[in-house]
Amino acid sequence: MTFDFAAARQIMVDSQVRPNDVTDMAIQHAMRRIAREDLCPPDKAYLAYADCEIAYAPGRVMMRPRDVAKLLQTGKPRSGERALAVAAPYAAAVLEAIGLSVTRLDTGDLKSPPAGPYDLILCEASAPEAPKAWLDALAPGGRLVLPVRVGPAGRVRLYVRGPDGIGFRDAFDASPPVLAELQAEPGFVF
Repeated sequence: MTFDFAAARQIMVDSQVRPNDVTDMAIQHAMRRIAREDLCPPDKAYLAYADCEIAYAPGRVMMRPRDVAKLLQTGKPRSGERALAVAAPYAAAVLEAIGLSVTRLDTGDLKSPPAGPYDLILCEASAPEAPKAWLDALAPGGRLVLPVRVGPAGRVRLYVRGPDGIGFRDAFDASPPVLAELQAEPGFVF
């Protein structure tokens, strides 16, 4: 018996994405088409559509389908935009399917993105705060969507570059692991 990944994709959208207020039809349609199992290590392909995070490389995980869908919707991606996907292989594939030009950053110095500006930057892993270089790489009106986590709990935060600087708001709870490259430097505490 072979596993029906296409049926599993449909079930994922119907049971994890749509019931969690992800109403953007472009995101739903892209998630129905992207073979998430192809982004998983072969021995974890069976988990591709489960409600769990999936380790795809040392120190890297794909977010739960519900969380990545909400992350994408928070960023309001639009066809024709330029995006940077940091440690976000599945989100990058969905953005490309929607029609964005996506630069992927999964290795090297994650704190220093390739030359921008970007209309949208997103990450499927947490950081204790938004790296300054990422904020600086935002185009006017650009959005950064990032799980911010210090300790066990995290919140996905939306940063927006406006005419007077960068503002932010918390969007929803999510606590993927913190990227080792973005861990806060330990300091002396008295």
